[in-house]
Amino acid sequence: MSLDTIIKLENVSISHPDNVVLTKVDLEIKKGEFVYLIGKTGTGKSSLLKALYAELPLLYGKGHVSEFNLANLKSKQVPFLRRSLGIVFQDFQLLIDRSIKENLMFVLKATGWKKKSEMESRIQQVLDKVGLNYKEYKMPHELSGGEQQRVVIARALLNDPELILADEPTGNLDPETSAGIMELLFNISKNGRAVLMATHDYPLLKQFPARTIKCHEGKIIEMTDGHEEVIDFEQLS
Repeated sequence: MSLDTIIKLENVSISHPDNVVLTKVDLEIKKGEFVYLIGKTGTGKSSLLKALYAELPLLYGKGHVSEFNLANLKSKQVPFLRRSLGIVFQDFQLLIDRSIKENLMFVLKATGWKKKSEMESRIQQVLDKVGLNYKEYKMPHELSGGEQQRVVIARALLNDPELILADEPTGNLDPETSAGIMELLFNISKNGRAVLMATHDYPLLKQFPARTIKCHEGKIIEMTDGHEEVIDFEQLS
């Protein structure tokens, strides 16, 4: 795997306990690349993301995320793999009884940070990056949906990951707020991190064009090569 490749899957099959979801998947994503993952509900988008952070095993094939080999990953390596990733969920998954700062501090402590001064400095850095540097003492319910999603992105950035996995990050947001989140994610990719984003929000693909891959009938199909050509939206549904 080349130094600038962050994800490489070769002839991979991904399975739930009761059925195979994706087969013969070949995928390569490089550092700094933004990639959309589209497809109907149940076609394997979330399963692919789960395989990348080792919640689902590879049934067959070779898979690497950064320096981690998914095919023979030991259980004790899984936390280290996940610390090297940033994961953004649609439903935020913030701790509702803690302030934004306490939410972020919880993650840092859980991932091995020890010095309070370093943790506080890192929290300020990521909140500044997502435009929330004056909201650290707010509770989640005091923030808008867009602000909560920015906190989730800040949380994903805490350990300076090379890869962000985003599962429907705009699914609960209005179009204007979604555009702000997309600009933030694109800026993150321009700074050298890869972003793989699963979405049903196809108007965003027109507004923010990027390489697009589709889960369809158990396979992955490359829809674009990353240039800003018009995607045939008949093919997307």
